[in-house]
This record gives sequence, structure tokens and C-alpha cells, in this order.
Amino acid sequence: MLESDTARSYPAELLRGAVVSAMLTAFLLVAVTWALTVALELSALFAVKALLLFVAAVIWFGRYLPAHRPHNRIGPANRVTLARLALTALLGGLIGEAPAAVTLASPLIAGVVLVLDGVDGWLARRGGWTSAFGARFDMETDALAILVMAVQAWQLGKAAAWVLLSGALRYLFIAAAIALPQLARPLPDSRRRKVVCVLQAVVLLLVLTPWISSPWSDAVAGAGLAMLLYSFTVDTIWLWRQARPLTEESLADENDDPCP
Repeated sequence: MLESDTARSYPAELLRGAVVSAMLTAFLLVAVTWALTVALELSALFAVKALLLFVAAVIWFGRYLPAHRPHNRIGPANRVTLARLALTALLGGLIGEAPAAVTLASPLIAGVVLVLDGVDGWLARRGGWTSAFGARFDMETDALAILVMAVQAWQLGKAAAWVLLSGALRYLFIAAAIALPQLARPLPDSRRRKVVCVLQAVVLLLVLTPWISSPWSDAVAGAGLAMLLYSFTVDTIWLWRQARPLTEESLADENDDPCP
């Protein structure tokens, strides 16, 4: 649905509002990066990394904007998600910076990202702003935040390189779906998937805090990764079964299901 929607033209008012919101957020991002650079004595590249990540993400996610129909304004919920994306870009800019600065700033920024994650969905439901674009924008921002936090956990030595799989799993799944079209089917809504996503972000936030160090940080990150692997495995098996041609054996399996 999203792909077919993006083939249509953007409503002028929606596109204008989205561009203005993105530009205002980018200006605020520049101001915050400057303040953090001075306060934490960060490198001159910090602002460049953060801004480039934000702009690249906005351009990439903007492809799905027409799926915001029938709304012709970007809406408050998506503006909150845009703010979360900017904060995630700040986290991304901290990658490669001095460990002391990352340890101080990252948990605070990531904490705000997690708090706002509940705000945008609440606003969308309360104000009638729900849309396929809003759901996709929220999900992709979550995935990017988890990837960035996983990289930081590795950078700080809180876990070995395997922690990067926590952030890479979604993108590996997308790549697998390109090679195996049966994995590209839409998944049904799942509370389990949402809970695991939130818990994974909380786990990485805890790992980034200064009061958890190895080997405890390895154990916490490992538990989060195991939970995520389980969730992806459940979805992969479901998609694979949906693509399986109906045979006498599969029909027998379905008839034996005690929970029709």
C-alpha cells in the first residue's frame, strides 16, 4: 500500500507543511548541537554527523508521505515523531565522540526519545491523525534509534560486536525480503512485536547508563537481543507459512489446530 501511495502526487498543503516542519526542526537541531558541542567539548564533526543523519532520514522517510491521506496537514503526532528523529540524530552524532561525553549525554537523550515514543501515538489516536505514514514514520524512527544505541553500546565497550545485531536485525530482514518475496508480505498487527520493540529500546538505554558495566551490561544486552531474535523468528515463520502452497499435509495441520 505504501509503495502504491508514493507513486501518487503529494498534496501541496501536506508537502509544504512537512517541509516547513522539517526545516524548523533542522534549525533547532543545529542550535542544540552547537550548545552540546560547547558544553561537552565535542568535535566539530558532531554537528555535521547529526545534521547529515537527520536530513538523510527525512528524505528517506518522506517517500511515504502520501500515505498520510486523507489528512492534508502533517499533524501534531508526526511533529513529535520528527522531534524524536532529531534527537535520534543527536545520538547518531555522538558516535565516535569521546566516551565520557557519550556516557553523559546519550542516556539522557535516549530517555527523552523513549518518553516521546508514547506521546506521538497518543496524539495520533486522540486527535484522529492516525495514518499509514504516521505508523511507518514512528516504526522507522524506532528502528533507527535502536540501531544507533546498539552502536553506542559497542563503542563504549558495554557489549561485544554482537550487540550490533540488535539494531541491524530489522534491516537484515528487509534485505532478506528483497531476496525472498514471501517475506515481504504485510504482517498483522501484533502487541508482542510492539512490546518487544519498546523493551529492546529500554534494554539498550539501561546498557548505556554509567552504572551498568560489563559483565552485567553484556547480560542485559544479550537478554534484549534474545527477545528480539525470538520476535523476528515468530514473524518469519508466520510469513513463510503464509507463502507455503496448500497441500494435503498442510490442510491436515490446519484442521488439527486446536485454536481455529
